Amino acid sequence: MIYSTAIVPVNPEGETKLTREQIWKGLELKARDARLFLPPGLCTRCDVVEESATHFVREATIAGSDLREIITLEPQSKVTFFQATGPREGAIINELFEDEAGALRLRFYCYLGLRGKEPNGPEEQAEQAQFDSDNGYKSALLSTLKRTRELLTEGRL
Repeated sequence: MIYSTAIVPVNPEGETKLTREQIWKGLELKARDARLFLPPGLCTRCDVVEESATHFVREATIAGSDLREIITLEPQSKVTFFQATGPREGAIINELFEDEAGALRLRFYCYLGLRGKEPNGPEEQAEQAQFDSDNGYKSALLSTLKRTRELLTEGRL
């Protein structure tokens, strides 16, 4: 089982201040179309194929892997990606919250396994190390905030 978590400040000193509403719009946009937020070519397809009052389903090709995710939104708070098909199974969560000082924070956490691989085997251990590295999900959170600021500046948010 892979468990990873990372937390970053939404508004570090020197950056354009984002409101909860603005960062939420960015998170929802990312959930609907990852191509806008991932490096060029990493996500080659991302389509919402089903939508209901409680969730939507997206099918995507990311890093060459086809996946289907059931995504739930808790407005202004949390996006949960349930890995229905693809190399991973489990949940990935992006959560927007205020710390004890009232500052906005963005947290990533996941509980995942790799389909068809030995639990806690070499593949899962390698994935765990990647998620926890400086180039893992902390980097992804910072990239999401950067891209949200860019979309805001472009008037697309």
